[in-house]
Amino acid sequence: MCKKIFLILLLIGMNLYAKSELYDCTKVFEERKQELILELERIDEQEQALNALKEATEDLLKKKEAKLSEKESKLQAHESDLKSREETVAKKLEKLQRLLKELKELKMNKISQTYSKMKAQAAADVLSKLEAQEAVAILTTLKPKTMAKILGKMDATKASEMTQLMSRVEE
Repeated sequence: MCKKIFLILLLIGMNLYAKSELYDCTKVFEERKQELILELERIDEQEQALNALKEATEDLLKKKEAKLSEKESKLQAHESDLKSREETVAKKLEKLQRLLKELKELKMNKISQTYSKMKAQAAADVLSKLEAQEAVAILTTLKPKTMAKILGKMDATKASEMTQLMSRVEE
């Protein structure tokens, strides 16, 4: 019986000890509860601030993307405008070059006709006084028979120089 009483007392003591530990845990939780509530409020405030910052950043990013898109479309419009202008200028340049070539040919034809109507000696005298390149350009437009007559009337040295220049041009 003594053993039974001892066991009962032991059980009661353990029960009291467990209640005291339970009380201690509850007491600790109650003490920390206010700290935890404050910490949760601080975390919630930081989350709200972070969300506000995220929204502001996204809004700013959208605005910048819209501006960038607008600038890209303007640049594309300018680029296409420049390309069309470049094509127009290229066409005009090609036309002008063709017209210039035609004018040069007409001019050379007139000069050629003039020298072919001159007497060989007079043409030789005039061509001898011109720069060799210019004289060769004129001589090459003449018929071979007319050219031969003019070269025959020139000074041998000058005729030789022009013949050499003509041989280079024709190569």
